[in-house]
Amino acid sequence: MEITTIIIIVFALFILFAAFFTVKQQSAVVIERFGKFHSVRNSGLQMKIPIIDRLAGRVNLKIQQLDVIIETKTKDNVFVKMKVSVQFKVIQEKVYDAFYKLEYPHDQITAYVFDVVRAEVPKLILDDVFERKDDIAIAVKRELNEAMTTYGYDIINTLVTDIDPDIQVKNAMNRINAADREKTATEFEAESQRIRIVAKAKAEAESKRLQGQGIADQRREIARGLVESVEVLNNVGINSQEASALIVVTQHYDTLQAIGSDTNSNLILLPNSPQAASEMLNNMVVSFAASNQVGEAMKTKIKNTNRKSREDKNSDYQDDTEQK
Repeated sequence: MEITTIIIIVFALFILFAAFFTVKQQSAVVIERFGKFHSVRNSGLQMKIPIIDRLAGRVNLKIQQLDVIIETKTKDNVFVKMKVSVQFKVIQEKVYDAFYKLEYPHDQITAYVFDVVRAEVPKLILDDVFERKDDIAIAVKRELNEAMTTYGYDIINTLVTDIDPDIQVKNAMNRINAADREKTATEFEAESQRIRIVAKAKAEAESKRLQGQGIADQRREIARGLVESVEVLNNVGINSQEASALIVVTQHYDTLQAIGSDTNSNLILLPNSPQAASEMLNNMVVSFAASNQVGEAMKTKIKNTNRKSREDKNSDYQDDTEQK
């Protein structure tokens, strides 16, 4: 009798514990009664009829990610490997569809990703694949949403996370990129060189202009000083020729003194004799006289030419008057 009581108590405890179960957060449990769908239980403490009801399965309601790697060909016949990450989850209101209608959701999603990518990428050249990867991801998401909603799945997002062309193509692209950067660097260096040359030319031109202006100012002041010196000498009874001779001799010896004061100078002034200043003055006087004679001759010739031209015009005017 005691053994029977113990068995009954144990069986009752087993039935009691078997009637209760817990469902974790972000998950759902499908309950079947005699092999037929009965209900969906959400998170928390739940109860079922032991032996009659059973837990058919648990459905994860969290966001899941599936990485799909596809090899395909572009419009310009370049083979690329693309990695597409699909983020999806089971719609809580459609746990029944997700559990009963689709047995292998990952395989189904992979098949749709392959289909869309291999339909979109062959329309684009390799450069456009990199630039329009977001468009490809949007196309994949649109196609998956239309297909997977029927099975109780919601596609949260799709991302093209990697585009890997053939190794030879990557090497060629790297060479093109390096050549393009080298070209840009050469252009910048040439522009920099041009700017330096232009700046140097402007600086040299400004230097020459200032140097010329300085020489002109110097010569102007020298001429003004000579005029003042001649006037001073004339005021004390020295005529212009004597004054010029005195100035030339003075400048000559001043030059010799300036040259002699520099111990490192290798300049030799020829001729260098006491008569050098006198000969220089005589040469200058002769040159001035010859220049004056040439100038007077040119003026006389111009006057004669102008007078003859006027006479010819008067003669022609008189002839015309007599004919009339």
